[in-house]
Amino acid sequence: MMPKALLFDLNGTIIDDMEYHTKAWQHLFNTDLGANLSWKDTKKEMYGKNQEVLVRIFGPERFTQAEMDELSIEKERRYQKEFFPHLALIPGLHNLLEDAWQKDIPMAIGSAAIPFNIDFVLDNLNIRHYFKAIVSADDVKFSKPNPETFLNAAALLNVNPTDCLVFEDTPKGVETALNAGMKCIVLTTTHQQHEFEHLDNVLYFAPDYTDDYFKNLLI
Repeated sequence: MMPKALLFDLNGTIIDDMEYHTKAWQHLFNTDLGANLSWKDTKKEMYGKNQEVLVRIFGPERFTQAEMDELSIEKERRYQKEFFPHLALIPGLHNLLEDAWQKDIPMAIGSAAIPFNIDFVLDNLNIRHYFKAIVSADDVKFSKPNPETFLNAAALLNVNPTDCLVFEDTPKGVETALNAGMKCIVLTTTHQQHEFEHLDNVLYFAPDYTDDYFKNLLI
């Protein structure tokens, strides 16, 4: 049954950039802030708002809110500078976006990214017109896996949550969709399929959008 709306996470789902986020976080943690986190441990903590990541690593007393805001922007500046030469849609995604747009299927972005990063992607790739709604880290009180992000996106599109199809790349993101009552397609850009075994709302796993599965998705 064709979905009535498509909800996309951003990082690892629209663009394949999570390696660059991990690198930027690890540099900030270890070089700037004196932590000693492995790549694996850094990757494990990368969910939710940037400020929440900092609190999980360093505790609630280490930074003021203003300091966390500045560290968040500094991390994103480093990420954007290094990733910009590689900025591109995940293969096959443009065709899916165009197909949905032509069929008047509304689309939204529901991401834990800050607007600074969402704008970086949408404007440099010229894809903003495809999305009728954007829910960023700044638009929610509770970040993923709380369902607020995807429920807000569904409400902005005026579509019942159970009629939405979510595209995600992380177990926490899929858990968010599950908590919102939504089915999910997983892009295996960031995590392997076995990492999602505890989640029963995944319809399909694909490395990118060139998979034959997507040819019949909107029929």
